[in-house]
Amino acid sequence: MASPSQNTKTSLVHVFVISFSGQGNVNPFLRLAKRLASKGMLVTFSAPELVGKEMRAVDVNLIVDQPTPYGDGMIRFEFFEDGSSNQSIIEDFDLRMEMLEQAGRKNLTKILKKQDDEGRPISCIVNNPFFPWVCEIAESLGIPNALLWVQSCACFSIYYHYHFNLVHFPSELEPEKDVILPSMPVLKYDDLPTFLLHSSGFELVLKRIMLNQFNNLSKPFCILVDSFQELEHEVVSHMSKICPIRTIGPLLFNDPKILSPIRGDCTKIEEDCIEWLDSRPTSSVVYISFGSVAVPDQEQTDEIAFGLLNSGISFLWVIKPPPAYSVFQPVVLPDGFLSKVGGRGKIVKWCPQEQVLSHPSIAFFLTHCGWNSSMEAISSGVPIMAYPQWGDQATNAKYLVDVFKMGIRLSRDENGSKIITREEIEKCLREATSDDPKVAEMKENARKWKKQAEEAVAERGSSAINIQAFVDELKNIHAKKQEEKA
Repeated sequence: MASPSQNTKTSLVHVFVISFSGQGNVNPFLRLAKRLASKGMLVTFSAPELVGKEMRAVDVNLIVDQPTPYGDGMIRFEFFEDGSSNQSIIEDFDLRMEMLEQAGRKNLTKILKKQDDEGRPISCIVNNPFFPWVCEIAESLGIPNALLWVQSCACFSIYYHYHFNLVHFPSELEPEKDVILPSMPVLKYDDLPTFLLHSSGFELVLKRIMLNQFNNLSKPFCILVDSFQELEHEVVSHMSKICPIRTIGPLLFNDPKILSPIRGDCTKIEEDCIEWLDSRPTSSVVYISFGSVAVPDQEQTDEIAFGLLNSGISFLWVIKPPPAYSVFQPVVLPDGFLSKVGGRGKIVKWCPQEQVLSHPSIAFFLTHCGWNSSMEAISSGVPIMAYPQWGDQATNAKYLVDVFKMGIRLSRDENGSKIITREEIEKCLREATSDDPKVAEMKENARKWKKQAEEAVAERGSSAINIQAFVDELKNIHAKKQEEKA
């Protein structure tokens, strides 16, 4: 009798998903992998070897190249050598990305070709916005490719109009110019992704790489977006007329009937925080996390700490040390902070955020407004306190606060350069946990968006229809390839 992996080689459509580095990219790509596998496909999750090392360090037994059953399909992992062993280059982000592309073009091409030899030909490659060169590899190998956009559709529209010079953006002559885009609210200069405002450092590199993807928009046969139609209805409708966009989110909703240990953590999580939350009253804890990349500087960390201390409010605070290759510096808590806080606060390096946000003790989420965290807050029905720092976070904060009306914003200064004082933080924390009618309205709006998110992924929901259409298209591609080989 054939093993499951042998059956996989001949019967299942094979989708090869390629994530960029960082937890914020790994999460949506592994979630997509699970969604596709649950529908009877073989999915290979791939990323630079640096990601593989991080994931294996958390759980070496789960990150394997042999297909592991998931729902009606399978998931396997295969990482490509990325030049990250060269420490002199890893410290320079521009050179690091250049080396990654050089190594990736060579090594990823070998891996993709090998799949045919090993009896699992690829029907589709799903690429990320930071590897525009992957769609060129896919085209050269005759493999159809799609793009998973890991930011909002609003941000996609901003980059699109910027890249093709379709509207006026801030410039040296008009640095604070408002931006007016179709089917979107008027954006102040500091509502824009910071990539478009800064002309130096790692943000310039990311801007160049991301905008390169827009040179290749004709190559992907569809652009999958981790959002949902009802959340960004107007801009999705507008951009769908220009590009083959399909909203398939929130991707974080997994089929509860599928019990699987497969995770994609790049940092070991501290699960005892859930037990601590169990001990707290309903809606009494402020959850604080600024994501997996950026770290507020030491001065801002001190102000947050004293604001928490003075507020008397319970909190769960994630302080993740930046990776060795990050441009951000590690921080420490003020002397005596933990002893003064006592049992009403908990500090962790990393935690299961989806589980935390769905916990009944959570009242508010003080967040950097990365798109993953934004979607998780929306899907959990948790209102937010917005503290955007870089990238797309300022745009997400604009939507969460002014459009979705489920939060308050702490700062509007460009690149988070303004230090928010402990007094301001204390005031906002007290407001967020008060009985103020405005807070009640935010909570009600958050619950409304949660319901709409759940409906989008439910049977006959907008995202469920779109993901099924994508699956059906992949099956047609697979069937045609099988016919050609027959």
